This record gives sequence, structure tokens and C-alpha cells, in this order.
Amino acid sequence: MICRIHGQLESIDGSKAVLQLDGGLTYEVLVPAFVAVRLAVSVGQPVTLHTVHFLEGTSQGSHFTPRLIGFLDVEQRRFYELFITVKGIGPRKALRAMSLDVAQIAGAIADRDLKLLQSLPEIGRRMAETVVATLHGKVDDFITAATYHPRKDEPVAGPSTGSASREALAILLQLGEPRVQAVQWIDQVLLKNPDLDDAQAIITECFRLKNR
Repeated sequence: MICRIHGQLESIDGSKAVLQLDGGLTYEVLVPAFVAVRLAVSVGQPVTLHTVHFLEGTSQGSHFTPRLIGFLDVEQRRFYELFITVKGIGPRKALRAMSLDVAQIAGAIADRDLKLLQSLPEIGRRMAETVVATLHGKVDDFITAATYHPRKDEPVAGPSTGSASREALAILLQLGEPRVQAVQWIDQVLLKNPDLDDAQAIITECFRLKNR
């Protein structure tokens, strides 16, 4: 089981990332669209991907090809592994469907937002309903993890920002704001003010964004 791979990112071509490892090995790793976008700025640089290793069969089932699917962190991989437990969603379909960040998809599931889920590739109304029925109540941790663990190219928040952000999110939800929208506001606020560690201040900035 290949669970992590580190090497120099040679190229990104659609959903395929090519990594050259020390020792001469070069691997092709499949990545979701949102991961490909973030990796595009790292071509030529060393990167680490947390991977899922699976065997992809032909339609006849007589031949299997090993594949790697890569993510930027363990939480993204864990969400993918949960996503493919939905009936009718296999490894490739899940890969194509994850065109948005994990936080947004998880938030849509938590909010039963079928419209947003149907905007994902491969997800029609019936499948969106199946996703919500299967995963509702199981994705809240991914919303928090995906929102409050910054990427390498983003500012790192202070030590107490995580708890302040979670508190701000809880209050915004109590006030009736949609989860996905609240998560996006908090992300924008913390991107501009990475040292902000007070929930009320975060909420104030969120409402400034809302009222623009």
C-alpha cells in the first residue's frame, strides 16, 4: 500500500501529476481538480502527496492497472475514502466529482445542498440525494479540518486561531448562515488576517464581507 509519495513535481496535465523521485523513479499520480489547481504553482519544486493505491480493472475484468490518487493532506485523503463508500461512487467517479475543495463538498452534504452537489461532475440529482443520505452527519470534522489547516502557500494562523474559527463558525450557523458560505467567509478573513484569534472579531469581518 503506497500511502505517501515525495518528489519533484515535473508537470501537471489535467488530472495527472508527474513526480520524479530520488533514485530515478517517476510516478504518475491522479489528482482531483482542486488539487491540480493548487499544485500548478509548484511545478519544478518538491511536493508531498498523500495517496490512495488501487487496482483499476478493464471492462472485461481480466487486466488490472495499479493507480495512485494523490491529495495535499491526510484529511483530504480521508474524505475521499469516505466518499467512495457511497453506493455508485467508485475511485474514478469520486476523483472526477471532487472538483471543489473538501470543505465545500462536506459543507454541502452537511447543509443538504443538493444544488451544489449536482454542480459536481458525475453527480446528478439522484446521486446527490444518495450522497446526502449516506454521509450526512459524518462530514463535520472535514469541514473544520479543511478550513482551519492552511496550505503551504497560505499564511499560518496563530496558535489559538483554530478554536476561534470553530467558535465563529458555530455562531454563524446559529445565526442561520449557510455552512458553505460561512466557511468561505472565515477562509477569506483568515487569509487576510492570519493572526486574528478572536471569534467575535472574525464574525465582524465575515459580516463586512456579506454586506459588501
